[in-house]
Amino acid sequence: MASQPLSSSRDRLLQAAKRLFAAHGYEQTATSTIARQAGTSESQLMRYFGGKIGLLEAVFDAAWIDLEEKTRQAADRRTTAREVLLETLQSFVTALTRDPDLAVLLLFEGRRIRSGHPRVRLARPFVALAETLRSTIRAGQAAREISRSLDAAAVASALMAATEGLIRDRLIARESGTRAFAERELQKTLNALLDGVAARPTRRRRSA
Repeated sequence: MASQPLSSSRDRLLQAAKRLFAAHGYEQTATSTIARQAGTSESQLMRYFGGKIGLLEAVFDAAWIDLEEKTRQAADRRTTAREVLLETLQSFVTALTRDPDLAVLLLFEGRRIRSGHPRVRLARPFVALAETLRSTIRAGQAAREISRSLDAAAVASALMAATEGLIRDRLIARESGTRAFAERELQKTLNALLDGVAARPTRRRRSA
């Protein structure tokens, strides 16, 4: 019996695209280069993804499969909105820390206007993560864990922006050879942000 290939041409195209897009940027990477690195043909790339933009979106979608599972597990394991939010954001941080190519793509290519597409094309992980955060925040507000005076979408946006910024600055520090803050400092910062949006106990008025 013939041995099975280590990976399909589709998987090899995804991996090659992720490496090359991260190293050289989406616009500067030719489909012929991706196909050559993947050990396959441009016709196979077109067959699976319809073109370069479809390939980039498939890279993002593949990344979300693992993140989605970790997010679901966090919601199943944790009992408070704060715990779910913290573990969800930590899962996002961990995934991008372990896969620098994916981090570069999501943070620098995931919200960019591309030629031929006048609107910003958001990567699916951003869209799905934002919705997870919003729904968790609303649940926390209903349970009086998170301040009801705050807008859930605004809180989700702030948490996402802070998390992205922390990951991005660690990447930039590593690339520039400067000292990056430790991952535990990132976690402490996320904890402080969640403290800031927590509901405060109401004080009872003293009777005259």
